[in-house]
Amino acid sequence: MMICKRCFVSGRVQGVFYRETTRQQAEKNQLTGYAKNLPDGRVEVVICGSEKSVDTLVEWLWTGSDYSSVSDVDCKEIELNEFAQSKTFVTM
Repeated sequence: MMICKRCFVSGRVQGVFYRETTRQQAEKNQLTGYAKNLPDGRVEVVICGSEKSVDTLVEWLWTGSDYSSVSDVDCKEIELNEFAQSKTFVTM
């Protein structure tokens, strides 16, 4: 079953390669979606794929890059969207 989740990641997650390492992990797990910096210092991550792969990446979001320090990951399932049909995971 394919699902999508939108996650908001807080902590030291900007300027520490968080989005790029998230992209690498998403591609490794054959997920689509995006990661982008928000003006308030958080990173928004939308992940689409198999439920197991999405859950695997959500767990990984707590780890992040070597230089990040994650304090919170807040995820909610969302309706399948254009990223569910995409073939890539992008950083914005």
